Amino acid sequence: QVQLVESGGGLVQPGGSLRLSCAASGSIFSINAMGWYRQATGKQRESVALISSSGRTNYADSVKGRYTISRDDAKNTVYLQMNSLKPDDTAVYYCNARIRRRSWSMVEDDYWGQGTQVTVSS
Repeated sequence: QVQLVESGGGLVQPGGSLRLSCAASGSIFSINAMGWYRQATGKQRESVALISSSGRTNYADSVKGRYTISRDDAKNTVYLQMNSLKPDDTAVYYCNARIRRRSWSMVEDDYWGQGTQVTVSS
């Protein structure tokens, strides 16, 4: 089994910062891409930031220059540093990881965290 556990959400004022963490645990051989997604009330889930196994990053236009994604492969953890937060950033944030569980199989599966609420409000 594989679990992704997120932490770091909360309530912050506009212009503030938060750092989200997502740790993967369980039966893991290697982790390929990792990413953060968000879903605001009444909207579809959208991709926020992605990071490849080589460290290449990709961001949604709405967060470029404000968010930074990073990963620590020794800890099987992905981070999302969020600065200059806006009310429009309010959403449940989910982490995702594409994980290969077995050394003898090339199969990779997508796993999701349970989500963490980020609320930006004065």
